[in-house]
Formats: sequence, C-alpha cells, structure tokens
Amino acid sequence: MSADRQSLLDHDQRFFEALTAADAKVLDGLLTDDFVLVSVDDGAVVGRDVLLDAISSGAVQFPAIESFPEEAVVRRVGDVGIVVGRTGMNFTQPDGTAFSAGSRYTHVYVADSPGTWRLTSAQGTTIKAA
Repeated sequence: MSADRQSLLDHDQRFFEALTAADAKVLDGLLTDDFVLVSVDDGAVVGRDVLLDAISSGAVQFPAIESFPEEAVVRRVGDVGIVVGRTGMNFTQPDGTAFSAGSRYTHVYVADSPGTWRLTSAQGTTIKAA
C-alpha cells in the first residue's frame, strides 16, 4: 500500500471517529477553514462552523459509522487527495429523527504538510437497495 493511500485512509478514519465521538476539537483540526459538507440524507450544503456547532452541541449525533477502507479508491493529484469510499452509518438529526444509510462518499483533502491532510469537501450519496 502506498504511503499516500495509507495516510489518506488514516485521515478518513480519524474523521469518522471524531464524528462518532462527537469530538469537535479533533474535527476542528481535521477540516479546512472553508470545509463544505453535502449531506447524505437531503443534499443540504453545510459549512465547517455549522457542522462543528451541530456536533459540539449534540444536535447531530453519529452513534455508528462503519467504513470499508479496503474498497476505497484513493488518488493523489498534486497537493489534493481524493477518497471515494463506502460507509454504513446511523445518525440523529437536530429534530431527533434517526437516519440510517449505506452511502458512497467522496472526500477531498488538501496537503497541509508532508503526510498531513485536511478535509476540504465531503459529499455522500445514499446507496438505495436494489
């Protein structure tokens, strides 16, 4: 496994772990200042500060996220790393509604320093049952 692949998958895993642990401090260090998330459940565009506030307040909770790094497609283009992967997740929305989904996601990272990446964009698409 290439060093870039392993490093990007490690950063991906830290992102998922920070979400499930509701650790806004770790998320703060993982995300770029202009981070944007496109929500898997409704396609809403959420900025970094909104996500951090929702996580730190408990308004949005991720009780479980299962990832499948062995299936991930990982590419590096210059100072950009791209991970296309799959998750199974459960989360609770601000209105208390629970949501479970299998998803394909694209995470875009920018190199922060050698071996260090920051997530600048995340987009998920629900996998619908056949």
